[in-house]
Amino acid sequence: MITLSRPARVGLAVALGIGALLGARHVAVASDHQDTADVELNPKQDMTDFYAFPTTAGRIALILNSQPFIAPSAVATASFDKNLLYQIKVDNTGDAIEDKVFQITFTGTGATQQVEVRGPFAPSVKGAMQNVVSTDEPVVKGNINAILGSSTGVQVYAGVRDDPFFIDLEQFFRILPDRRPGTGPLSTPSNATASAFRPVGQAVDAVLGANLASIVIELPTTMLTAGGNAKIGLWGTISR
Repeated sequence: MITLSRPARVGLAVALGIGALLGARHVAVASDHQDTADVELNPKQDMTDFYAFPTTAGRIALILNSQPFIAPSAVATASFDKNLLYQIKVDNTGDAIEDKVFQITFTGTGATQQVEVRGPFAPSVKGAMQNVVSTDEPVVKGNINAILGSSTGVQVYAGVRDDPFFIDLEQFFRILPDRRPGTGPLSTPSNATASAFRPVGQAVDAVLGANLASIVIELPTTMLTAGGNAKIGLWGTISR
């Protein structure tokens, strides 16, 4: 089984965003694309970002993004890997171990693919290994690229969206030339020629126009918290 939850090394970006604290209001800001050779060969298991933020009163949005660099010409037929298990995990006791989990799976392929969302429930197996799909009935299911569920309960969207990340990749490689690819226009020079990113107006977004596969779940925060403690930890995993 392959489980991806954090980058092994820096790829296009700097790190993977993890965590959201509703009470203390702490947010980790980062992103990661194509961080290992394995995910470059298997882009559908390449998790780029995880976001969590409050929406309307008493509700929270959880977003797990994967499969970077979907070309506009491929959007109409893009889909998730039906052999992967996408999970969002919740720690509501402060021990960095999941107390609740969402499991997101897919059936079919292409534009007619369907998503099934189970949870949040207490997982039978905790940690990154040996996770199995629950036998519980999905709380939400339906076609990808559509808003599903209830606006007062669990609401889900799974489909292609514009990549929100911004990076001046050309300048990034000028600062850290050891991260350059081995071939192509960004492969030279091999020595550092800059020490900082270019300012607004000069920086060039390398992911402008690129898309990714996004799983969005919105629900009441009370479905994630416990014991009157509004502080929670959140992270995502993709496993096979």
